[in-house]
Formats: sequence, structure tokens, C-alpha cells
Amino acid sequence: MFMTGRLAFSTLALLLFGIPAAAQSGPDIPEPMVFDMIRPLTAKAGEIEVNALAQRDLTGPRGELEWAPEVELAVADGFAVELELPLIDSRVVQYKMGLQKRLGSFRGGRSVHGVQYLGLHDREEGGWTSTLLWLLGNRFGERWSTMTMLGVGDVTLREGNETGTIINHSTFYDVDPDTVLGLEMNRQNGQGAYWLLMPQVHRAIGKLGVQGGVGAEKARGERFRPRLGLRLIREL
Repeated sequence: MFMTGRLAFSTLALLLFGIPAAAQSGPDIPEPMVFDMIRPLTAKAGEIEVNALAQRDLTGPRGELEWAPEVELAVADGFAVELELPLIDSRVVQYKMGLQKRLGSFRGGRSVHGVQYLGLHDREEGGWTSTLLWLLGNRFGERWSTMTMLGVGDVTLREGNETGTIINHSTFYDVDPDTVLGLEMNRQNGQGAYWLLMPQVHRAIGKLGVQGGVGAEKARGERFRPRLGLRLIREL
């Protein structure tokens, strides 16, 4: 497991540092609420953000509060790092770190893509899990935009999960400069396969951001259950 993590990290390092980012930064696209990015792909050097996501199933056997405070730092234009502390209720269950790199923009600056690496250490069972994703953002006029994330790995807190494919797609509509409506769809295969559909509202209040939604999640062998999500964001 340790060697697998080292191999994934080495592969990502080649992607991050061996491919220069294009000069054009790309479009302004919201970040998904549940599958958070490590700053936007258009992040500028020196940007710092702290945030915390809380989620909870409203019915069913998993009634614990899943939440995770994190700090994100853009160490260079288009290159950001993250440290996160996932918890279940008051119990720290993982240590998580992330790297993200913009690879470039195209379609006249209306599309941008990049790569993201997530590394998770399980405190309770040991072992290191690596997740590697390709990110694609598209802007369609002033109102509509999408963010698609495709990769392999494991980003859940469920027991018995094994590495599988990950698809996270979000569609956004900008109501005004401070308000965004979104629909996020997340699908992960593997032993812990699940679906998540999360309608959400983003609201900016100065440097403070609030994202909230009530959606539905379906784990393997179970029916869809309502799920509540809330993320608080502060840019420094």
C-alpha cells in the first residue's frame, strides 16, 4: 500500500512539475460543494482559504456527522496545496493532503483543465489511499458553467472501500455576482460504490462564502436517502 502511494505521488509530481501551465489563466467557474477543489484552477499565488464541509444522512443507519476543516494555499499561479482533517462526530478518522495544478486553457479562455492528487492516511486501520483526477471546467456565456472531475481512487469514509473510478460533474447557474445555483452529481465505483445528487446554493458575503444543499445518496445495496450538506468558506 505504501509503495502504491509513492508510485501515484511520483506520477503526479511528473504531471505537476513537468508540464508548464499555459499563460492564460482561464474562466471563472464555481467550485463544487461536496467534492471541493484545492482553490479554483485560476488561483493566483498567495491566495489562502480555510473552509469546512459538514454532511449528514437524514435517515438510515449512518446518522453520524461527517465534517472536515481544511486550509488551502496557492503557492504559485495555478498551483495549490491543501491540508484537511476528516472527522466523524468528534473522532479524527483520516489525515488528508492534496495538490492541484492548472495545465492550461483553451476555447479562447472559456475552458480550463488541470490535475489533482489527494492522499489519505486512515488513522484507524492504517494504510495510504491515493486519488488522481483530471479536472475540466467550461464557461458557457455569462450564466452557465460546468466542472467535471474524472479519476481513480477512494474519497469516501465508508468501511470496506476499494479503489474505483470517480466521476463528479457539476452544472452551475450564476444568478448574480454573489449567488450561484448548482447541481452536483458524484459517482464512485468499487466495493463502496455510491451515487450522490446534491442541489446546492452558493452565496458570497464579502470574503465569507456559504454553500448549502439537501440531496440524495445511494450506497451499494441500499435505497436513496436524503443527505444534508453545508460548507463555510473564508478567504484570507
